[in-house]
Amino acid sequence: MPQAPSPATPTVLCRGVTKRYELGARSVDALRGIDLAIEGAGFYAIMGASGSGKSTLMHLVAGLDRPTAGEVSVAGVRVDRMSEAELTMYRRRQVGIVFQHFNLLPSMTALENVMLPALLDGMSRAASETRARQLMDELGVEERAEHRPDALSGGEQQRVAIARALFFAPPVILADEPTGNLDSAAAARLFALLTQIARTHNTLLLMVTHEPAAAANCQRVIVLRDGVVAGAFDTTTPQEGKLDAGALALRAQELARPTW
Repeated sequence: MPQAPSPATPTVLCRGVTKRYELGARSVDALRGIDLAIEGAGFYAIMGASGSGKSTLMHLVAGLDRPTAGEVSVAGVRVDRMSEAELTMYRRRQVGIVFQHFNLLPSMTALENVMLPALLDGMSRAASETRARQLMDELGVEERAEHRPDALSGGEQQRVAIARALFFAPPVILADEPTGNLDSAAAARLFALLTQIARTHNTLLLMVTHEPAAAANCQRVIVLRDGVVAGAFDTTTPQEGKLDAGALALRAQELARPTW
């Protein structure tokens, strides 16, 4: 399974990353020369207004898109230089992705959904099932293993999706608005689970969110503004202690405010 990066190697590194989209006769820079280095494991939030570049940055780290210019590295490996075949293996083994809409295959059971990446990778069915059941038990959904997604609650579906993302113990897990389809109680349980995962699996968990209450569960917040990193701050400080959602929102808004 993938090894965590050495302490000297940033888990995620972006150098001069620009992403330009051509829209007819005009072009739009979603990211403009971003520089970002995140070391080690932990639970980080990426915040910013609509159009600030949050999802674009996530897609580049996930290997779902390529930068127009610049370098994107994960655990010391240049993602931007990978071939399409290498990107397929990268997304399968080096990065876990958790979406707002779960993306579970409706014709498969929960267990089969968790096993799928391993079976596609050539792992035996017996070994795949052993690992899948271990993760589902850890996440509290093992007893739902034989149920199809439409028989699961939203929270259960999200836990199945997280188990699938964890299968190969990737150094990075990316979560794009993971609580968007959950009620407040299920969201609170999920955040407790994600915090535990980042700690026990020695994983860097990067979450895109526009909700201060969600970001307050993270240890650090990175704020984007107009395609650049506007700043970052810890959610716990010696002076203020743990920031609540209101204080965090004010801090993020100050960084996201236009400078003109």
